[in-house]
Amino acid sequence: MDLTNYKFSKDHEWVKIEDDIASVGVSDYAQKEMGDVVFIELPEKGSSFVKGDACSNIESVKAVNDIFSPLSGEVVDVNTTLEDTPENVNKDPYRSGWIYKIKFSDPAELTDLLDANQYEEYLKGI
Repeated sequence: MDLTNYKFSKDHEWVKIEDDIASVGVSDYAQKEMGDVVFIELPEKGSSFVKGDACSNIESVKAVNDIFSPLSGEVVDVNTTLEDTPENVNKDPYRSGWIYKIKFSDPAELTDLLDANQYEEYLKGI
């Protein structure tokens, strides 16, 4: 899959930017580390987060993992299909496995995120 338009946090969340809205999910690396996802607690639409806030969590067969907001802003949409099919995070983390969309408030925060190549390099050091 072409990840050219994706950015990544060191916490293994990805963002895909469209204007001032960022779709957010977990990376393929993260979903593989978690194992089979069985439940996702979605953030509330309309809630606001500061970059680094725990905004959701994912329960897998191994553990419960917090999802940290890679950007500050307000949640404008959530992927409610994950309530019935949380396994989409495993099957297709970059498309049907998106978790929420946030209208980000500080474009400067984008510079803290890694592009796909930088993220791959980062993973080699883990």
